Amino acid sequence: MTVTVRPIEARDESVWRELFVAYGVFYETEFAEPQISTVWGWLMDPSHLTKAWVAEIDGAVVGFGHMRSHWDTFTGGPAWFLDDLYTSSAARGHGAGTQIINALRAHADANGGGTISWITAEDNATARSIYDKLAARQTWVTYEMGA
Repeated sequence: MTVTVRPIEARDESVWRELFVAYGVFYETEFAEPQISTVWGWLMDPSHLTKAWVAEIDGAVVGFGHMRSHWDTFTGGPAWFLDDLYTSSAARGHGAGTQIINALRAHADANGGGTISWITAEDNATARSIYDKLAARQTWVTYEMGA
């Protein structure tokens, strides 16, 4: 099996929607159609801060990564936040997640460098086993305030 990663394209919409809904199910979240369409619109808007890549195995899209840029006040330079990373259950164990993160790193490096940060659920052991090989776990505690 060969994993390739490329920027998302309009032709990926239907498979991306399926994967995005599955990503929500994984995190016990149901995305409503307006949310899905809004996010898709961001991904197709070249001026939006959020960018996306898809992973393919033998030509079939099996995962995605969404990343956005921001400015880091600690360094006075660019930084990146990986909002979402998901691969289908059938694709896990084939390196798609790692390849997506590597593509995001290459994009960040080509666009000013900076750190890439992300969060995951404490109990997401499969993803964390990959993340622990690619990045340093931080001690920061995350808070969230609802609308």
